[in-house]
Amino acid sequence: MNKPTRNTGLFLVITGAIFWGVGGTVAQKLFQQFAIDINWLVTTRLLVAGSLLLLIQFLAKERSQIFGVWKDRSAAVKLIIFGLLGMLAVQYTYMASIKHGNAAVATLLQYLAPVMIIVYLILRRQAVLTKQDLITVLLALVGCFFLLTNGSLSQFSVPAPAIIWGILSGLAVAFYTLYAVPLLKQYDSLVIVGWAMIIGGVALSFIHPPWQLDFSSLTIEAYFYLIFVIIFGTMIAFWFYIESLQSLSPKETSLLGSLEPLAAVLTTVIWLKEPFGIFQWVGTACIIGMILLLAMGRKST
Repeated sequence: MNKPTRNTGLFLVITGAIFWGVGGTVAQKLFQQFAIDINWLVTTRLLVAGSLLLLIQFLAKERSQIFGVWKDRSAAVKLIIFGLLGMLAVQYTYMASIKHGNAAVATLLQYLAPVMIIVYLILRRQAVLTKQDLITVLLALVGCFFLLTNGSLSQFSVPAPAIIWGILSGLAVAFYTLYAVPLLKQYDSLVIVGWAMIIGGVALSFIHPPWQLDFSSLTIEAYFYLIFVIIFGTMIAFWFYIESLQSLSPKETSLLGSLEPLAAVLTTVIWLKEPFGIFQWVGTACIIGMILLLAMGRKST
């Protein structure tokens, strides 16, 4: 396959980020309007998206890696842990935060993961605290305060369960990011993420099998939203992001990836008409500023 051009890479990362952000808002619509069970949605999303990613690997990349990863006992054990404590945890906590709150807050809280990684590395003495780190943490704390309280010291503007699940989502992303590094050095990302999704989906199937849903009660609109969340908001979003790395630097993809929380906020406020106070917009700006600061601080590779 020919390496994609820079313009193609820009299109892929921008489209992927927007799909991922909008996918969270569409999931919120499914929870609110159609009472879709969160366990069923996460199970189905993981199984279908994971299978499609492995299909892409089979058709477009090195096929031997798909089952080759299971022949390496050490890698196989790590993959199972990654699938359960990384992929499944990230997907479930994110969706739970959306269900109890909204997609905008859930996405922004999930983006606290880089700050959690910074703190973890400093505590483990694997990194030195820098001026940029201090500014990043300050932006995250101020952003969270305004986002969750809308400037009021007496009460939260966001339900407590949504905050708890959102913070857990950030922790899960931090673990997901750190734990995946050795695996991604050995195997293609589509293989690792595809299998991790399937592992997570199979595990959650014991709680809510994907076939246990009253499909007859769903409208055409609901089916459209389901397809968008599973195909566009999960599989295509991830695939496009990975493909963009072939023609863009990680720094560029990180910068453009900040469109994800912006897309989630805008669609939540404009489409779902969720109330969003002036101080919550200030908090949103702080968190997006934090993302941009982190991305611009990374060395291009």
